[in-house]
Amino acid sequence: MEKETAAKQTLDQLHERRKQVVRLHKKGIKIMTIVAMTGLSYPCVRSAVDLFVAGGWPAIRPACRGRAKGDGRVLSQAQEQAIQSLIIQNRPEQLKMDFCLWSRAAVGQLISQEYGIDLQVRSIGKYLTRWGFTPQKPIKRACEQKPEAVQAWLEGEYPGIERRARSEGAEIHWGDEQPAAQP
Repeated sequence: MEKETAAKQTLDQLHERRKQVVRLHKKGIKIMTIVAMTGLSYPCVRSAVDLFVAGGWPAIRPACRGRAKGDGRVLSQAQEQAIQSLIIQNRPEQLKMDFCLWSRAAVGQLISQEYGIDLQVRSIGKYLTRWGFTPQKPIKRACEQKPEAVQAWLEGEYPGIERRARSEGAEIHWGDEQPAAQP
């Protein structure tokens, strides 16, 4: 919304500059003098005058620039919402995927599995950012950190867990401060 307001303001400013140029031209002031007076470039001044001559006042109103919001996306709005919902409500292994945590590769596989659409990793990253799924640094809470307790666990309990994993042929995966799934 903020970008749209800034873009609108810029278009309004451009329209005002064009109107100023046309008013000066109608007074009989030469193009190069208008360039010097307004600080605009020659092509900008010439363009405003040519637009006015060709179509009058309505012709100098600038049109919106750039692509429309949502234009050029591969996934539809409904598909995006469905994927977001699946990510929020499930872990990859619950969806019979070979991932433990959601990553760009995991999301890409999910989109491919659900809709048969293969996206580039960069595009998947853009979708995730747009949806608000960005990696966060762990919160450091100095008052809650107890290095002695962590060290005692690493020396006491962890070796047993490691031996059991090795004997069962399992892997140990570490995770930290993952937020609870939102309904």
